[in-house]
Amino acid sequence: KAPWGPAQSQRMAGRMKRCVVRRRDGPEQHGVAASCLRELRDKACGVLAIDKAREPITLVLAEDGTIVDDEDYFLCLPSNTKFVALAKDEKWSSKSLDSGTSWLSQSVDEVDSAAEKWKQLARQLKDDLSNIILMSEEDLQVLIDVPRSDLAEELAQSETKIQVLQDTLQQVLDRREEERQSRQLLQLYLEALKTEDSILSKVAEPEAAPRREMDVVDTGTSSTGTSATTLSNQVLAALKEKPAPELCLDSQDLELVLKEDAAALASALGWDKQRAGALQEACDQELSKRLKQVQTLHSLRSTSKGKKTLPWGDWPSAKRKK
Repeated sequence: KAPWGPAQSQRMAGRMKRCVVRRRDGPEQHGVAASCLRELRDKACGVLAIDKAREPITLVLAEDGTIVDDEDYFLCLPSNTKFVALAKDEKWSSKSLDSGTSWLSQSVDEVDSAAEKWKQLARQLKDDLSNIILMSEEDLQVLIDVPRSDLAEELAQSETKIQVLQDTLQQVLDRREEERQSRQLLQLYLEALKTEDSILSKVAEPEAAPRREMDVVDTGTSSTGTSATTLSNQVLAALKEKPAPELCLDSQDLELVLKEDAAALASALGWDKQRAGALQEACDQELSKRLKQVQTLHSLRSTSKGKKTLPWGDWPSAKRKK
């Protein structure tokens, strides 16, 4: 064949698609350029040294294992698409990919980490059941939602005892919700009293009202700081959006809130210093209450046969406080 001219070579180069190929179990990846699906298969067999006896190969998308066998679909894929070349009788599996490379999608990592979270929480309970008191509401719900058989196997306990444990976890959640509702009712009552006092004061002193109102506005704007907070976005969202947020956080997060500078916390939440200080005080009270409960349980445990862990049968016997 006669060699291509410059114009023809440029048109051919424009139709070439850059791709990245690798074997199912191999760590090496190779960049190739192909104008069609058949050319990509041929080049993949060459650069990956796939034996002729193991052809024809199947090309799948590295991110989810989608088989690419349609020419139009191939042409629609963007440049630098990553492919896995499967030899004859091979099947794609996300587990076969190296988790240390960019070939694994982020969703796979998130699913794996979520599946392991309940096991980590279960191990905390296996060490000491009093850790229930220190957990966040989210962690408690995770353990409640775990299938009873899986949790029983992880904790080496019978399913009957696991049912009692999950009932106890639910009771802790219920108590926190009851306390949250009680605080909300108290807050509404105090706000109603404050509003009533404000109305009465405006009637008695109509000229003083604008001055007092201006003072409140000035106090709110002057208290905002510029310091950055070290709290995570998840904790900040809970503090800002949830009623009685100290009840839904775990003890470690409560400690972080207490260590935070009041001005930085107020700035991050868009509050004034007084409101941020009240939040830190509520977190301090909640943390102190939890630690006292843990100390009480440890004291009871130390006087009861010197066991290192709380007896599983004795845990639910404590009566709920109304």
